[in-house]
Amino acid sequence: MCKDCGCSITTNNHQHGHTHVDEFGREYTHVHDHEHDTLEHPHEGGHHHHHHGEDEHSHNHQAAHETLHHNPQLNDSKTIAVIKKILDKNDQEAHHNREHFNEHGVLAINLMSSPGSGKTTLLEKMGGLAAFKFGVIEGDLETSRDADRLTAVGIPAVQIQTGSACHLDAFMVHKGLHDLPLAPLDVCFIENVGNLVCPASYDVGSHLNIVLVSIPEGEDKIAKYPVMFRCADLILITKTDLLPYFKYDIEREKAEARKIKPNVDILEVNINDEASIMRVIDWIEFKRKMRN
Repeated sequence: MCKDCGCSITTNNHQHGHTHVDEFGREYTHVHDHEHDTLEHPHEGGHHHHHHGEDEHSHNHQAAHETLHHNPQLNDSKTIAVIKKILDKNDQEAHHNREHFNEHGVLAINLMSSPGSGKTTLLEKMGGLAAFKFGVIEGDLETSRDADRLTAVGIPAVQIQTGSACHLDAFMVHKGLHDLPLAPLDVCFIENVGNLVCPASYDVGSHLNIVLVSIPEGEDKIAKYPVMFRCADLILITKTDLLPYFKYDIEREKAEARKIKPNVDILEVNINDEASIMRVIDWIEFKRKMRN
């Protein structure tokens, strides 16, 4: 459990759900009860929308419920009420972040993985290959090392130090946006704290989620952390150059991922193989053009 955010708590009082389709053709269902604290405000056309979460990524809120559905140690009404308010407020802030990205025509991508799967290295390599311009909001508990690595190769980057929090939330990302000008950018990557649990439950205002899993992590990570891989739009299996040295059935892992999310895209990445990095860039460019 994350002791800072309590993100391993949920409730069983689901009453109804809504399914939405985003501009990429993906369906998302968000489920909520009638007791949620919501914020109602008018939209264009005169209708009202209750922000239990932004439609594009309300599945992050639902992921929190799925992740924490069975926690007898924390299943009391007062604690649940507090966490529901935290998640609802986060969803509202994520909606505002996403609006900010939309206003600037920037595609926002949340990068998530275990520590050491290769997120920062991938971004470093992409900097010299991608035709689109991108910046990065970096999340780590301590140090600015990752942001320093990126700025050293000419990539605009802002470091968010979370202290003891095991994930970025929408408020942290909002703070980072104050220091990262979006006008020159086509894409903004949000490199989340290395963690395969909590980041999946917190919408940060991104349009897409990319999840990395590396060969040295072993064959069981996708099956053990289904909530994370269920929220992925693209899964990158990284460090494939190490396949000769590990027992890792890559095709079986791909099948495992597609049992969790049948329509997920999967790419193999060898950081020493420029062609594999270009395939990731091409995927992002395709998604970017779809939005435009």
